[in-house]
Amino acid sequence: MSKILPKRKSPRAQWIEYNAGLYFITICTHNWVHYFGEIKFGKIYLTELGEYLDKTLQGASNHNNYINILQYVIMPNHLHAIVEVEYEEYSDRACSVPTTDERLVNKVKSPKIPLLSIFVRSLKSEITRYANIKNITFRWQNRYHDHLIRGVEDCNNISQYIENNVLNWEKDCFC
Repeated sequence: MSKILPKRKSPRAQWIEYNAGLYFITICTHNWVHYFGEIKFGKIYLTELGEYLDKTLQGASNHNNYINILQYVIMPNHLHAIVEVEYEEYSDRACSVPTTDERLVNKVKSPKIPLLSIFVRSLKSEITRYANIKNITFRWQNRYHDHLIRGVEDCNNISQYIENNVLNWEKDCFC
């Protein structure tokens, strides 16, 4: 007899669609292992995997037309980013299938999986794929943290946090 497990509670706020707006995200490596580099004298020195992550983040909007990475920092075992999700752009450019069929248009304009989650999943997938090809031992933490940025002051505080993250490494709870 199989045991029915309780449904896993979603960490996502039910009142946020995650399909438009600015978000502060943090994605960590499994067990906070330093896969992406190390900090010496207030500067990050990226590993090969960290450099690939940097390149992938720089080109994120080329592959995810509804995503703009406004600011990010790669740390030894995590990354922080301010991500802009543009819902209107998604309906026209993010889908490679023709959208003349009304069923496809409705499906694309009403994604069941939030666009922010799609982006994070694709980013994690791409870095894992690269690590596997290069025989680099690597693993992500299962989830990620997101925060809907609420206003200019919130955005400025987060931007300053990202800007100073490497310098504040010793105080960071992830080190």
